[in-house]
Amino acid sequence: MSTDPRTYTYSNDLLRDRIILITGASDGIGRALAVEVARLGAQVILHGRNTAKLETVYDQIRNMDGTKRPSIAVLDLESANADGYTTLASSITDEFGRLDGLVHNASILGELYSIEQYDAVLWQKVMHINFTATFALTQVLLPLLKQALDASVVFTSSSVGRVGRAYWGAYSASKFATESLSQVLADEHRNSALRSNCINPGATRTKMRLAAFPAEDRDALKTPEEILASYIYLLGPDSKGVTGESYDAQ
Repeated sequence: MSTDPRTYTYSNDLLRDRIILITGASDGIGRALAVEVARLGAQVILHGRNTAKLETVYDQIRNMDGTKRPSIAVLDLESANADGYTTLASSITDEFGRLDGLVHNASILGELYSIEQYDAVLWQKVMHINFTATFALTQVLLPLLKQALDASVVFTSSSVGRVGRAYWGAYSASKFATESLSQVLADEHRNSALRSNCINPGATRTKMRLAAFPAEDRDALKTPEEILASYIYLLGPDSKGVTGESYDAQ
């Protein structure tokens, strides 16, 4: 097997019997990843805010040979309160008793404005969905992750979460914060079975990318299905002990 996560190759049963929650699983990278980890034998928990979209992904997985029945977790990260997070954690506890993988994929772009022009309310919304809600969900699911023998938390970052870029505003700031959260979590659990890492997906054919670069040639971009190797590597057993790192998917 390759040691480069970008070109990682894996068996069709790599994630057998692992329980993995993916946020933002109704579209884009989240949807593609949910389908792939289900194909690899995992029990997938599909998170999103739109029930109809999640049911479409559910049906797609159910129509694949040999996959386990997914679970659906509807939670609006913008408006969810403490009870919403607790209810989600309790339902996973009751059904599965542990969590082997948590992929933070859900996020919003906001607007590409200068700091001088950026609306403070929109800034707060982007930071809340992309970072504060990520923290809150991680915190409430930590007891379940600690029940696993080899738990992995994967945060979706960005190139603008490593080097600030003009006009990327709150999105950039939220991804810098995400990188920090991943590193803090990794260091706090350095001597445990829980690991935490970041992935920068790179330029991928998603709705968010289209919103940021509307004039870009989308056919030149890789599809979500083509950039999943790094995610699979971090969710599977071959990355055991790898923590506090930040990878590029391309």
